[in-house]
Amino acid sequence: MSTGATILHADLDAFYASVEQRDDPRLRGRPVIVGAGVVLAASYEAKARGVRSAMSGQQARRLCPEAIVVPPRMAAYTAASRAVFEIFRDTTPWVEGLSIDEAFLDVGGLRRLAGPPVEIAARLRRVVRERVGLPITVGVARTKFLAKVASGVAKPDGLLEVPPDGELAFLHPLPVERLWGVGPISARKLRERGIRTVGQVARLDAPALVSLLGAGAGGHLHALAHNRDPRPVQVGRRRSSMGAQHALGGGQHSPAEVDATLAGLVDRVARRMRAADRSGRTVMLRLRFADYTAATRSHTLRKATAQTAPLLAAARSLLRTALPELDRRGITLVGVSVGNLDDAPVQPELPFTRDPGVDLDAAVDAVRDRFGAAALTRATLLGRRPDLEMPRLPD
Repeated sequence: MSTGATILHADLDAFYASVEQRDDPRLRGRPVIVGAGVVLAASYEAKARGVRSAMSGQQARRLCPEAIVVPPRMAAYTAASRAVFEIFRDTTPWVEGLSIDEAFLDVGGLRRLAGPPVEIAARLRRVVRERVGLPITVGVARTKFLAKVASGVAKPDGLLEVPPDGELAFLHPLPVERLWGVGPISARKLRERGIRTVGQVARLDAPALVSLLGAGAGGHLHALAHNRDPRPVQVGRRRSSMGAQHALGGGQHSPAEVDATLAGLVDRVARRMRAADRSGRTVMLRLRFADYTAATRSHTLRKATAQTAPLLAAARSLLRTALPELDRRGITLVGVSVGNLDDAPVQPELPFTRDPGVDLDAAVDAVRDRFGAAALTRATLLGRRPDLEMPRLPD
C-alpha cells in the first residue's frame, strides 16, 4: 500500500442518464429516468426529487411527474464505457475496473512523468469531458476504500483529495452508511445503539462490533473506520463469473414470459463465455420481486461447460422451484450468471462422440459474429425487447 494519496477512484456520474443527456440536447438540465418498469438510472435532476435506481417506474413518476422516461440503449452505454476505459489506460497501466462506469487507478509511479496525483485526476476529468462528453467524479486517497468514499462525497462532477495527514478528520464525521458493507440492517443496528458516525464506530473496540454485527462484519467495519485497507489496485484479474439481467417492470408476468426472458439471458451469457474461452460449473438465478426483496438460487453442474443447452436446463430447473413465489409475490427482474469459471478447455468424456449441441452453438455464434447479435433469436423472444443483456465491463 502506498504511503501517499496515489489511488484514484473514478466514477461516471448518473452514467446511463448522462449518456442520454449527452446524445439528446433536449434532455439536458431536465429530470431523466432510464427504464420504464424499473428505474435503471436517474439524472441528478430526477434524483433531487427522490428518484433512485431499482425503484419502480410508477413510484418514480409519482415523485417526479415531469420526468422524461427513456428506454435503455445498452449499446450506447457500452461504447461510452469503452471510450472512458481507454482514457483510464492511457493515464496509467494500473487500472482495476469495478463496473461499466467506475474503476480504481494507481498513479503512484507517475509523479515525475505526469505530476502529482491530484493534477492527474484533474486532467483525467477534463479529457473524459472533452473526448467522451460525460461528467466524471474522482476521489484521490491513500487507500482504495477512502478513494471511493471521497468520490462519493465529491459527487456530482467533482474532485476531492484526502491527504494522508487528514484521513481520519475527513472520515470520522461521515455517517456510518459510508462504510463499505453497512446496509440498511447494519445501519439500523448501529443507530439503535446511538452509533451514527464513522468516528463513533472507530471508538468502539473490535469485540464490541463483533458482538453487535457478527465476526465478519464487525472486524471489517472496525478496520475501515480506522482506514485500514491494504488492498492494492489489481490489474488483469479475470472475472470469476459472467452474468446478465433484465428488468421486467411492474404488472403481471406469465411463467412463459419469464422463461423466455431467462432463455435470452442464458443465450447471451453462454455466447460471452465461449468468446472468452471460459467454461463454468455453477449456474445462479437471481430474482427481484414486486415487494423489492430478492432471492438467489444456484446449482452446480457435474462438469464445467459453456454450452447453452445444459446451462439453460439448469437455469430452468431453478426457475421452476421459484414459480410458486413468483405467482404469490410478483416479479420485476430476472438475472442469471455462471460462476466457478475455468480457463482450461473442457475435457471430453468417453466415448469421444461429437456433441450436436457444440455444433449448434458454433453455428449460431458464427452467424451472430458475422451479421450481428439480432440476426438469430429464439422464437419465444420474437417481438420482445432485444436489450436483455446489461452492459458488461470493457475487456
